[in-house]
Amino acid sequence: MLTVIASLFSLLLGIGLLLIGMGSLGTLLGVRAGIEQFGPSLTGVVMAAYFLGFVVGNFVCPPLIRRVGHVRAFAAMAAIVTAVALSHALIVYPVTWFALRVINGACMMGLYMVVESWLNAITPNERRGQVFAVYMATTLLAMAAGQYLILVGEITSLTPFALTAVFLALALVPVVLTRISQPVVVETPRLALRTLFALAPLGAAGALFAGLATGAFWGMGPLFAHRIGLAPAGVALFMSAAILGGALLQWPIGRLSDNSDRRRVLAVVSLGAVVAALATYGLVLAIPGVLYVSTFIYGGFAFTIYSLSVAHTNDHLSKDQVLEATRSLLLLHGVGAVIGPALAGVLMTLLGPGSLLVYFAVVQALLGLYALLRMRVRLPIIPAEPFKPMAGDTSQVVLEMDPRAEEPGMEEVR
Repeated sequence: MLTVIASLFSLLLGIGLLLIGMGSLGTLLGVRAGIEQFGPSLTGVVMAAYFLGFVVGNFVCPPLIRRVGHVRAFAAMAAIVTAVALSHALIVYPVTWFALRVINGACMMGLYMVVESWLNAITPNERRGQVFAVYMATTLLAMAAGQYLILVGEITSLTPFALTAVFLALALVPVVLTRISQPVVVETPRLALRTLFALAPLGAAGALFAGLATGAFWGMGPLFAHRIGLAPAGVALFMSAAILGGALLQWPIGRLSDNSDRRRVLAVVSLGAVVAALATYGLVLAIPGVLYVSTFIYGGFAFTIYSLSVAHTNDHLSKDQVLEATRSLLLLHGVGAVIGPALAGVLMTLLGPGSLLVYFAVVQALLGLYALLRMRVRLPIIPAEPFKPMAGDTSQVVLEMDPRAEEPGMEEVR
């Protein structure tokens, strides 16, 4: 295993540096938007633009990568996201930021595709699960670490944006210089929603609702933290607490779901997220220190929902359906992530920053109630495949590393 990880070190280092920069940029923009008095509604639309670009990139980037090659595509898109990061500080205007966020999201999707294609090409079949887990851990830890870059320099200055751009630019070096052979062709996904909802309606709904919640968290969480009076260090701790909660609780919750009806686990996790969100809403002003603990718990529940939804869906599929269905779930998650920040921003404008927590509670409650309803209309099934941690903010290429998604003839391809 260590030999395989060592051979992948350059790619893991590249994606780690990239996500340190991107983790910083998202939080930085949320706080800066609050300082510039954009207003929650407008901030929500601006932050949602990243996820819009993410969805668009699923369709635009594969033909681009096929046309110019993986190395050139990565170099071009890494240069663009570096320039975009700096441009946010140079032109502080909502319409400009919206356009920059769309470009940023689309390019990030392409960068994910290039790195994940390389990982997928070199990973032996018998090590796919381990490499998949290491990759997911790398992405979460890098995003958590990136939150603390906002502490370097004044947020209204160029310094934190420049430091973010440094990490984005450095990500180019290990990937472009890697000696790993050219990856396989990246395919454009097809979204077979009718079939997906017919086979596993709760899995599809879970992916969509997970996007509604996590998109709002990434987009509006920093603004919420800023609006309730947290200093930059507090904002970074708030965001990283949720990320680390999601990273640490995925495995125990997933293992629990392997030995029971996943719908029951999904319902309990969703309702647990409701309790954590409402506890934060009720206690954050009276006992400020509880914010980070309850956010850790909320992240542990909320960031697990997408993984549980994928696992539940896969329980209802044959092997040859898994990969395409999981691609569709990823796109559903992206659609939810586009809607979530905009909707949460409107609520924060009307009801104040605390309404973000109420929004989280409502979204999770609806999903939990739907899970309970599905338990009444369909008999449980024995989980077919073990749970694997998943992230909605990635590309469809990484799905091929998931051991549950082996397609006929995959061994021959590799």
